[in-house]
Amino acid sequence: MAVSAQQVQELRRKTGAAVMDCKRALEEAGGDVEGAATLLRKQGMERADARMSRATTEGVVASYIHAGGRIGVLVEVNCETDFVARTEEFQELARNLAMHIAAEQPRYVSQSEVPAEVVDSEKEVYRALAIKEGRPEKVLDRIVEGRLKKFYSEVCLMDQAYVRDDQKTVSVVLKEAIAKVGENIAVRRFVRYQLGGEEQG
Repeated sequence: MAVSAQQVQELRRKTGAAVMDCKRALEEAGGDVEGAATLLRKQGMERADARMSRATTEGVVASYIHAGGRIGVLVEVNCETDFVARTEEFQELARNLAMHIAAEQPRYVSQSEVPAEVVDSEKEVYRALAIKEGRPEKVLDRIVEGRLKKFYSEVCLMDQAYVRDDQKTVSVVLKEAIAKVGENIAVRRFVRYQLGGEEQG
């Protein structure tokens, strides 16, 4: 089916994708702009998964100060090129992540950073609690895994619900950004200070 230039422009405004990608997606979706946008998002996510193994050596350190100077965050967000690091979109993402860290207080970037002894200790507590609740032996492991997943969603930045859109986790927000800019993006580290409290991160 023939796709109009107006449809291509509308899809481009909506997704930021290249003209030829928009044209192909519209043809595949039979001229449906929403369907084409969904198609591009899916393709972008597939590409984002492939890009996540690429090295990130450029980026920015973003800061956020909240509550009249009572909470401060520094976060290092990396990408592949200086060109992307300088874009307003990338810098805004880094600032938003700093704001998220100020609000949600993660302790680790991802599950792989959680020390094994912390995980073991949490598992012991969850198992003892499940036994105390009278749960059957055969479901204990499932209960422990479920509670551990909840623990990760509270303490790991990548597993937390994103403060600006709680329907997505931070890792999904990063994947969407990767799909949009065409480069790998990673949060390397962060530190969160709270007046009179302990440093986190």
